[in-house]
Amino acid sequence: MEDNFNGINKDFWSYEIQRGGFGSGTFEWTTDDSKNAYTDGEGLHIVPTLTTESTPISKDQMFDNYVLNLTTDGTCTTEGIDKCSIRSNKTAGTIINPVRSARLSTKGKKSITFGKVEVVAKMPKGDWLWPAIWMMPQDDSYGEWPRSGEIDIAESRGNFGDNYTSGGRDSIISALHWGPLSEVDAFWKTSGQHWVRRTDYSEGFHTFGLEWSEDYLFTYIDSRLLQVFFIKFNKFMWDRGAFGKTLVNDSALYNPWAQTGRYNTPFDKSFYLILNVAVGGTNGFFPDGVGNKPWGNQSPTAPKEFFDGMENWLPTWGEGDTRGLTVKSVKMWKQGAC
Repeated sequence: MEDNFNGINKDFWSYEIQRGGFGSGTFEWTTDDSKNAYTDGEGLHIVPTLTTESTPISKDQMFDNYVLNLTTDGTCTTEGIDKCSIRSNKTAGTIINPVRSARLSTKGKKSITFGKVEVVAKMPKGDWLWPAIWMMPQDDSYGEWPRSGEIDIAESRGNFGDNYTSGGRDSIISALHWGPLSEVDAFWKTSGQHWVRRTDYSEGFHTFGLEWSEDYLFTYIDSRLLQVFFIKFNKFMWDRGAFGKTLVNDSALYNPWAQTGRYNTPFDKSFYLILNVAVGGTNGFFPDGVGNKPWGNQSPTAPKEFFDGMENWLPTWGEGDTRGLTVKSVKMWKQGAC
């Protein structure tokens, strides 16, 4: 696959449309609106917008007695009431998603089992923006997440780095997610982070790459020599995670990968590419107490707390596509015989 974004090619890309936070508790509602995903001479732009600015929904409706139902609208691309609909309620502090964004994927259209990916992109700037270039399995061959794996090529935070000690837009994170249960996701054993000095990843375009074979996997920035994360598949992932010694709820874990006999399972199946800009979240990617964060990860009203802090974070977003992920090109190669 090669795409230089002279438009959004439907032979390559589909929109993932929902409002449920994608398992990370993020606050955006993803759309196919041309305000949130569009192309121009610079490439593809994925840009978050305020719901009150890009829809007829008023602030009063966002806070109380309004029903958003993407299933009824015929737009929701997944299943589940919470993922496709919500009713705002002032008493409960439940609000309509305060931000809209976009998430494009090549699922069912373009995927690879071993090969190479290069995405030339410029990261967004703005507090609590979460851009990501990543891959998910075409089929859940070994079970639901994270049993079938996840490959994060490049993730970042839009926060200004000097004020965000965990790494803002001056750093890039790569990781593999894997484990027999979500409670024991072992990504922390297979991850890396790269910082830059005196600049950040929103100031210009960089190549974010992945090289992946039966024997190894690594991610890189601009050159194969500047690796963010490297893993050699020289032992079973079950053993790498020491899951045989782990108990969850006083129960031993089941090995979902034992039948293959391959060291690289679950990273031995077809994966597709995702490009998106999420906003906020409650899974810990934005740790509590860092960078004047306006919400708590355990709070049942986190989206409202986020929106209530708008006067602090919205000015950091800037105008137009500066608050978005800009993608100049995407290339994907399947591993060949050479």
